Amino acid sequence: MTQRLRGVIAAITTPVTAAHEPDLPRFVDRARHLLANGCDGLNVLGTTGEATSFSLTQRLSVMNAAADAGLPLSRMMVGTGAAAVADAVALSHEAGRLGFAGALVLPPFYYKPITDEGVVRVFDAIVEATAASAIPIYLYNFPALSGTLYSRDLVATLLTLFGERMAGLKDSSGDLAYASEIAALSPSFDVFPSNEGTLLSARGDGPYAGCISATANLNSPDCALTYRDGDQAALKRAVAVRALFDGLPLVPGIKALVAHTTGVADHGRTVAPLAPLTKEQWSLLKARFDALSVASPAA
Repeated sequence: MTQRLRGVIAAITTPVTAAHEPDLPRFVDRARHLLANGCDGLNVLGTTGEATSFSLTQRLSVMNAAADAGLPLSRMMVGTGAAAVADAVALSHEAGRLGFAGALVLPPFYYKPITDEGVVRVFDAIVEATAASAIPIYLYNFPALSGTLYSRDLVATLLTLFGERMAGLKDSSGDLAYASEIAALSPSFDVFPSNEGTLLSARGDGPYAGCISATANLNSPDCALTYRDGDQAALKRAVAVRALFDGLPLVPGIKALVAHTTGVADHGRTVAPLAPLTKEQWSLLKARFDALSVASPAA
């Protein structure tokens, strides 16, 4: 059975070329850097990775680049959700074939209202298509963007129908009461909030398995100290980095600071429909970053 993911997981950005294709060499280098600097794992092609802005072919190219480079796929989950069931099935199948530690699946997110029965049909297709690899399936709860909630009852239904194939849930709702309620459904169902402020609750017998965070692209060393050692000062520094983005577009902001801290301007490039930060937004973010009273995030 695949080793379960735990701890600090960065929702890694996807560098892109001037032609707006995934920049595969830079992606591989960035993945290696994060894994060597505090990250227990990576969430490839999540929201921060701009997955739904890439074509099926582009997403498959990122997945295969990770495998071809010899990255430790046992420490990486990959976003395979898509509006079309056939695309979600194809991506999940390839993730299992390559050996990723998990497929992170958004609910179907276009046609509304989306019924529990409709969601079950999607997962029935994914589970059947990935039976040979038995890749663990993680639910991706982000109702602010998907418009669909993985309700407690729906999660319980999926656990009943598909058992151990349902490995856990990434919660980007920010509702910790919801996250705790889902975590209580089963001790073998791992819940990852998206805010590193919860990392202390992931230690020991806490309710969470870790944290899957966009800002771990920047503060992973302090996240690691928090999770592994219970370091309160490190937690304060990590949370201060997250606060830099308050009121600003998160993904363009993360990419802009990755570019700034690495000195590689191309890391700041986004894929439509996301736009780069405006001059005013970058000026505000840069001023906040420069004013940090804690150690600067690692490049």
